[in-house]
Amino acid sequence: MSVLLVTGAASGLGWALTRHWYAAGHDLVLADIDGAALAARAADLDPDRVLALTVDVTDAADLARLVEATQQRFGRLDVLVNNAGITHRSPAYRTDPAVFRTVMAVDWQGPVELTLAALPLLRAGGGTVVCISSMAGWMPVPGRAAYSAAKAALTQFFEVLRLELEPQGVRVLMVHPSFLDTPIDEHALGEDGRPTGRARSTVGRLRSAEETAVQVDAALWAGRRRLFPDRGTVAASLLWRLAPSVYQAQVRRRFADDLR
Repeated sequence: MSVLLVTGAASGLGWALTRHWYAAGHDLVLADIDGAALAARAADLDPDRVLALTVDVTDAADLARLVEATQQRFGRLDVLVNNAGITHRSPAYRTDPAVFRTVMAVDWQGPVELTLAALPLLRAGGGTVVCISSMAGWMPVPGRAAYSAAKAALTQFFEVLRLELEPQGVRVLMVHPSFLDTPIDEHALGEDGRPTGRARSTVGRLRSAEETAVQVDAALWAGRRRLFPDRGTVAASLLWRLAPSVYQAQVRRRFADDLR
């Protein structure tokens, strides 16, 4: 059995992954900024197999404490899952720059700093870093400029890191979902930094966190480098590259409400 660390573990895809791996018998380190929600989740799990910690991924001291606690409790780390994230829905030209800083800090800086802090443990056991990116990092999505930018930066950073670390025995799996039925959009920030009350626009069907967790699990143990769970969105990304004017016209219509 392996030791897996999951950020953003109290809800959405993080909780779906936690349940999947817990049922498979793995040991887990669970981190989330919502301490109360995390404690409620962990209360139903075996404390001998699960360590739950309240962590803000934008706080370097919290990240250091998380890695140290993992080493002290389990002595190793086989898989680090950078799942914690935040999004916004607001036109870029009207959005407070503080929103951009928040999204970049959670979605890019946090995963980068946590991974670097955990590298000694991952190197020791030939571990894997799993990053939950997004198809929004591959193609523009109206009303999500900072989110798209953060996910694009996340992808490029960890693609380079993979090139550097694979010779040292550390693997990287990049996961690029499209629209998931998770609370991340329920807590999306608006242009002023407060939660937006605007309903989100989507393309295609909402995929469940549980369905995506099964796909991530299979890709992880198969040693894959990249996972694109939604083939329809992959087709949209190809449209963006091959016929960008057609893509832009379609997404402007589809996401018109996000730009009001």
